Amino acid sequence: QVQLVESGGGLVQPGGSLRLSCAASGSILSINTMGWYRQAPGKQRELVARILSVGSTYSADSVKGRFTISRDNAKNTVYLQMNSLKPEDTAVYYCNADITRVEGMGVTRKSNYWGQGTQVTVSS
Repeated sequence: QVQLVESGGGLVQPGGSLRLSCAASGSILSINTMGWYRQAPGKQRELVARILSVGSTYSADSVKGRFTISRDNAKNTVYLQMNSLKPEDTAVYYCNADITRVEGMGVTRKSNYWGQGTQVTVSS
């Protein structure tokens, strides 16, 4: 089994910062794309940022210049540094990853995984 466990959410004032972490664990052979999505109440889930195993990144226009995605391949962990937070950044943030796992007997399987989500609230 593979699990993604997020941490780092919370309540912060406008203009503040938070750092989200997401660690993947289990019978992992390799991880390709890792990313962060968010879903605000009454809205669809949207891509915030993603990063490839080689380090290439993409960020949504709404967070460019404020959020930075990074990863530590040795720890199977992806981070999202969020600065200059705005009330409109309030949402549940979900980690996502494309992971190839070992199923045994030389069998591997690539699947997409989601974390359980972590709440980020930006309010004074």
